[in-house]
Amino acid sequence: MASASLLKSSPVLDKSEWIKGQSLRQPSVSSVCSVRAAWSALTVRASSYADELVKTAYISGAILFEETLYQSTIDGRKMVDVLVEQNIVPGIKLTSDLQGLVPLAGSNNESWCQGLDGLASRSAAYYQQGARFAKWRTVVTIPNGPSTLTVKEAAWGLARYAAISQVR
Repeated sequence: MASASLLKSSPVLDKSEWIKGQSLRQPSVSSVCSVRAAWSALTVRASSYADELVKTAYISGAILFEETLYQSTIDGRKMVDVLVEQNIVPGIKLTSDLQGLVPLAGSNNESWCQGLDGLASRSAAYYQQGARFAKWRTVVTIPNGPSTLTVKEAAWGLARYAAISQVR
């Protein structure tokens, strides 16, 4: 999954679940799985000439959530296939906002995100499903300035993620 997003020198489409939920917040629209699937399909299947021009020229990859990676459009086509047909490389967000921050043992009230457990099997499954690159986010909560321990642990965590996610 390492460098597939470097196929074109264009940005990657990334819209977080939280933002998607916010953009769907209208009195008559709920952020349920079926609505999010329709929203994702609309995003990747825009049909106007201007939309196609923007996607072709300016989007090289799309970071998907696990939910979206396994979804299909209303006509039954896999979301990943729709992206690939438009020369957009499908990627996956490996960290989950639901995993949250955990206390970093031995630190001064600092915390960091978790999620390396099971990463190898998840990465392999996502690759089989069509993801060709991955996003990993490290969030570190630092109340009184970063300690050496926190900086080192964040760097080690990112290095472990990179090593694990590149093995299929």
